[in-house]
Amino acid sequence: MTFEPHGKHLIGGEWLATDVTFTSRPASGAPLEFCEANEKRIDQAVKSAEAAFWTYGYSTRQERAAFLNKIADEIEKRGSDITEIGSAESGLPAGRLEGERGRTTGQLRLFARHILDGDYLDRRHDPANADATPPSPDLKMVQRPIGPVAVFGASNFPLAFSTAGGDTASALAAGCPVVVKGHPAHPGTAEIVGEAIAAAAEKCGIHPGVFSLLQGASREAGSALVTHPLIRAVGFTGSLAGGRALFDLCAQRDEPIPFFGELGSVNPNFLLPDALANRGEDIAKGWAGSLTMGVGQFCTNPGIAITLAGPESDRFAEAAAKALGEVGPSVMLTEGIADAFRQGRTEIAGTDGVKTLVQAACEGREGAPALFTVSGKDFLANPALAHEVFGPLGIVVMAANAQEMRAIAERMEGQLTCTLHMDDDDTEFARSLVPMLERKAGRLLANGFATGVAVADAMVHGGPYPASTNFGATSVGTMAIRRFLRPVCYQSMPSALLPEDLRHVG
Repeated sequence: MTFEPHGKHLIGGEWLATDVTFTSRPASGAPLEFCEANEKRIDQAVKSAEAAFWTYGYSTRQERAAFLNKIADEIEKRGSDITEIGSAESGLPAGRLEGERGRTTGQLRLFARHILDGDYLDRRHDPANADATPPSPDLKMVQRPIGPVAVFGASNFPLAFSTAGGDTASALAAGCPVVVKGHPAHPGTAEIVGEAIAAAAEKCGIHPGVFSLLQGASREAGSALVTHPLIRAVGFTGSLAGGRALFDLCAQRDEPIPFFGELGSVNPNFLLPDALANRGEDIAKGWAGSLTMGVGQFCTNPGIAITLAGPESDRFAEAAAKALGEVGPSVMLTEGIADAFRQGRTEIAGTDGVKTLVQAACEGREGAPALFTVSGKDFLANPALAHEVFGPLGIVVMAANAQEMRAIAERMEGQLTCTLHMDDDDTEFARSLVPMLERKAGRLLANGFATGVAVADAMVHGGPYPASTNFGATSVGTMAIRRFLRPVCYQSMPSALLPEDLRHVG
């Protein structure tokens, strides 16, 4: 391997060690030692971010756009090394990581273009009116950055949702320094990307505290980071249990802060009668492919398909089982994820009313497809069946009638996505479901599969709890930048004292 990690923390432009270390557990290659973050290093990183905010938070959009583009350049320069260590740590194939790297750099460049446009600032102006009763003052409003942001790397996206991923990119675009807590599943990948960000900051003449990387496998490090009084918001992608614990800590602080967490989703697919009758087998094959993509380790994995019971539903389940039966076991991201997948699979198989169609053998760090069927009545009676099992696991729910399918939609928890498979004659049925589904999810799809999230202006990647902890936000797309801004109104303020972005308004 060309890149050899040194296992230290990046704080204020320096690589610093700690006495306690943890050992990585790569899918291939030799394990490596990495330093475990402690309170002293966490405090240093956050204070360095606060120091950087006094210049970076008041930098121009042009300066921040140049920085984002330079980060993308530096990541691309290290492309082959990133792929090599990322694949060794995660077990993800090179092609997947190369695509994810392109998504990461593309997102950085998209945000650079977006902030140059300036529309995200939502600038408003009410001129003074001495003739009004009562007289009204001159008012100008603009969105301003909030301060240092903590970001937690995701296990399933070593690049796009981690060190330089969407949370980091959107916070930097907003003008907020970032302290990243790297995920212990891919610390070497985090280190080389952190190196790229630090190089970009140096070349752009930006305060080195604008970005810090803390490594660690302990929960204590994450807790200490989100409770540090100088942290102003948190971006998180991970498990429901871990995310909820950090969310509660943010709420319990003396000064509570927003926690933008993406926690879990089963992304239900509703197969309406005519589509099921006309295209059921094709939909089944597509669903199986989406279900097993990346060993099912996507937050948009479509874990549940809801049908109307009958011969068409049976044929759909059989076709899905056949397609899944052709997929063998594959390496998962971590041993812990593989263990949790098998445990979840076993629990579902043992639930009353559940029939097992596919449950391929897998052990160690591997996962293999699993498929179950259950009646709508039994599904409604067992809320645990609607909880996410992270991996290639699907449940076909066979509702007795349209009323029961609507009841399932109404009882669903918050989701990242909901999908309708429909033909023209299903339109009226679909119309009755849409009001329920749009209350449940941030993204509604028709005749497609949610796996894969386009990085685009209109994308919403979030939803009601437990899909995310803030239903008014998205972690993908240019609206993600708004999470790390707050509106400030300036009343009768001399132009010389206004932020540069307001001086020529009005």
